Amino acid sequence: MADERPSRPERPDRPERPRGDRPGGRPGGPGGDRRPYQRKKVCRFCKNRELGIDYKDAKALRPYVTERGRIVPRRISGTCAKHQRVVCNAIKQARSLAILPFTTTSI
Repeated sequence: MADERPSRPERPDRPERPRGDRPGGRPGGPGGDRRPYQRKKVCRFCKNRELGIDYKDAKALRPYVTERGRIVPRRISGTCAKHQRVVCNAIKQARSLAILPFTTTSI
């Protein structure tokens, strides 16, 4: 008898909500609008072994630096952890040798 719970009383003052809707009109939850499936990003350097990461090649490092000069994170660039570390070090080395800018010139 101890594991039996009393049933919840019905609440006629509360309107019944559909299960997929969340309060505030936000999508999500079971049956809610989800983002479409995105293909998994594959590391360029793992796919093509001949591609090298060189701090002297500013053109090759450009896709990994934003317009503001920040290093693009792994989840956006699609590089693996191993190559992201190498790219990050190459960008930092190129910055210290003035091959790549630290920030943009205009504000």
